[in-house]
This record gives sequence, structure tokens and C-alpha cells, in this order.
Amino acid sequence: MLFDSITYSNRRRILKEKVGSGLIVLLGNNGAPCNYPANGYTFRQDSSFLYYFGQERDALAGVIDIDADREWLLGDDIDIEDIIWTGFVPSVADLAAQVGVASSAPFGKLAEMVASALKKGQKVHFLPPYRHDHMILLGDMLGIHPLKTRDAASLQLIKAVVDMRSVKSDAETAEIERAMAIGYRMHCGAMKACRPGVTEKSIGGLMEGIAMTYGAKVSFNSIVSMHGEIFHGDPSLKPLEDGRLLLVDAGAETVNNYCSDNTRTMPVNGRFTTKQREIYSIVEACHDLTIAKAHPGYKWMDMHLDVCRLMTDRLKELGLMKGDTEEAVQAGAHAMFLQHGLGHMMGMDVHDMEGLGQIHVGFDEEVRPSTQFGTNCLRCGRRLQPGFVMTDEPGIYFIPALIDKWKAEKMHTQFINYDKLEEYRDFGGIRIEDDILITETGCRVLGKDIIPYHPDDVEAFMA
Repeated sequence: MLFDSITYSNRRRILKEKVGSGLIVLLGNNGAPCNYPANGYTFRQDSSFLYYFGQERDALAGVIDIDADREWLLGDDIDIEDIIWTGFVPSVADLAAQVGVASSAPFGKLAEMVASALKKGQKVHFLPPYRHDHMILLGDMLGIHPLKTRDAASLQLIKAVVDMRSVKSDAETAEIERAMAIGYRMHCGAMKACRPGVTEKSIGGLMEGIAMTYGAKVSFNSIVSMHGEIFHGDPSLKPLEDGRLLLVDAGAETVNNYCSDNTRTMPVNGRFTTKQREIYSIVEACHDLTIAKAHPGYKWMDMHLDVCRLMTDRLKELGLMKGDTEEAVQAGAHAMFLQHGLGHMMGMDVHDMEGLGQIHVGFDEEVRPSTQFGTNCLRCGRRLQPGFVMTDEPGIYFIPALIDKWKAEKMHTQFINYDKLEEYRDFGGIRIEDDILITETGCRVLGKDIIPYHPDDVEAFMA
């Protein structure tokens, strides 16, 4: 439990005010079996349950009756057989008291509470379930098909949770900074280990081990690949090759479940070629443009498009693009090189609150998602607010299949120089990513120590 009981009580009070009436049900996660029941995946609590009820134990639920102004923590106390295997665990009543909840009850009472609320005509508010055990439980209690439960989730509750979790408190930011410190050590360790003959897997394992030594874990499956053009490239047993680039996208999650997310791209042999440095410097400039321009009130969609314009201008200098920059970006020609969005919110989830529906997290009535290829992968477009934590992660990628497809279809021939592009077919990809906090006047990069990313600094560090 990261915060004191007053913090959790205040969060629930604000949540009640935002939702207004009805019964709120927040389900904690259950353990999940890996390949047989007793061999489970590492337990991870649901983030929204953690935000309002703070407890890490499995098989819990939080219930808030707004109309009656009552709160419960539901769960079953463990018995002596459980204690033998897992050690002492506080009672559910004690867990409830730790987070300022006055009432507790066995988990089986949840169905009775929901049934009673429905009988009284109360609206039952719950968040979109992403685990099938929760879908089945909610389906049984509400009398709907389990696969329909996501559609039946409460939009009022979703919007209230997004509104609250989007703005990070100083204490939350401090915890993210702790994750950043671990992520710094992970990425610096990867840079030091990077050399021809070392496998991608060994670098991925090294970073995970560093996270574990600080009581943390990786915030997502680490991306470690010489094929940086594959966005989610899992590390393989292939040895690193002299002359190629290695893209490492990885982060830490603290014991208190706040995340970091950084990407660095480095030359395997420690020295960028001229061609690699030219492309790298464009990504570097786009990364730095975001830090210079991001501020409260600015639309993240506009920030993304600013980066796309700068990228297009610089690619024109190399002869890879041509024509009018504004027309090229409006047409989406830049998506030959940048097929994802500039960044996403980050907090307790590395893609913060993505399970609640990206349309609710990253967009609003003013800013709607784009349907254009590339820009449609932007996870956030809304106006920035103080307290938002965003990732700043521009990239340039050369994807052979996409080159072949667009060239065959004569796509954007007025903006893309396909003859020049052929010289980069086997280049791979480059991404640079840092995490920024939106402040009252602008933004700042999180983390006391910044992982080297300027090309001269990367070469010096690797040397």
C-alpha cells in the first residue's frame, strides 16, 4: 500500500461526487494459471482497484454504494492451509481499515449486493473487464452474456476514473521517478552490454534482472531487436551483428506499480555510420521539439503533427521525401516513415488506462481520433493538462513490406522518392523515447539521470 488511508478515502469521495448515484463495483484481479493451476503468472493487481482501494491481495472487490454513502471491501479470509503455503495475510477487515473502508464482507456477498441494487433500480457501475473470469462473474450477476460485459460498462464511471487518474499527484510523480531511476540502470546496462556476438535475449534478460534487483519488474515485455522496424520485436537468440542498430524499448514497474518507459537505439559496434547518424539526428530533433513545445492547453494531436512536419522537412533534405511539407503531412505520406503516434499517457499502466478504452482516455468531444493510416495509431490527441505524464517517442522506420506495397500502388509518388528509399530497405528503425511531465508552464523530462541519447553521448558511453 503506497499511500495513507486519507488518500484512498479522498479518492473514493471524489469518485462518488463525479459518478453521482448508483452502486460502483471495482474488481481486483485473481491469480492466473500459467500452464497448470498451481503454477501461476506473477500476480498483478488491477490498476483502478489499486488507485481507489490500495490493496495488492488477490480475489478482492471494492463496492461503493453512493446513494447509501457506504463502502465495503469484499474478500475471503485465508485459512490455515493457505497460511502454511503463503504465510500470514491480514484479514479482509484489517485490509479494509488500512485504506479507510469501514465495512468488509465475504466475496460471495457481491452477488447479493448487485442483485439488491438492481431490484431497487440502482445503476450498477463497473469498468470494462479485460479478464475472462471477470467477464463471467459480471455476466452472471447482471444476466447478460459475458462477451457483452465490456459494452455494458459504465461510461460515467469510465470518464470519472480517467479524469482522476490522468492528473498525477506529486506523490505519484515521485513514484514514477523511482521507476525512471531503475529504468536508467536497465538501459545503461543494455548499452554497456551491446556488442557484436551478444544475443538480444541476453540483453533483455540483463535488463529484467536489473529491475528485479531493485524490487521491481519490467513494465512490459522488453523490446530488444536489430529489426527496429518491427515495433514489438521480441528479443531472439540471434547474435548482434557488426554494423547494425539495436533498438531497446523497456521500462521498470516499481513495487508500488508505477511505470517507466524509455527507448534507445544504439550502434552494435559502438559507432554510427554516416547514414545511421543522419536518420538518428532527425529522430533526435523530433524528440527534442516535443520537449521544447509541449505545454498545458496544447493539443497532443498538434504536437504529433508538428513532429511529422519537422520529420518531413528533414527527410526532404536527404532526398527521401519531396514536395510541399504541409501537403505531404495532410495526405499522410509521412506515415511511410512514422507509422505510430508520438506518445501515450503513462502511470500505473505503461499505456495508462488503455483498458478503459482509448477513445475515452486520449480523446474527447473536441479532439477525435484520426482515421488516416499512421495517425490513427495516435493514442492521445486531447489538450494537455498539468500533471499529465506523456511518453515522447518519435521514430523513423523502413519497413520493406510497406515500401513494396505503397510503391506497387503508386502511393504518394509526389511526396516519396522510391528510388532513394530502396537504399534504406535493410536499415531497420530508430526510436528515441523519454517520459515527460506536463507542468504549469511547459514540461520536464522525468528522471534525475537521463539515459544518453545524443549520438556523440551514446558513442562516448558505449566506448
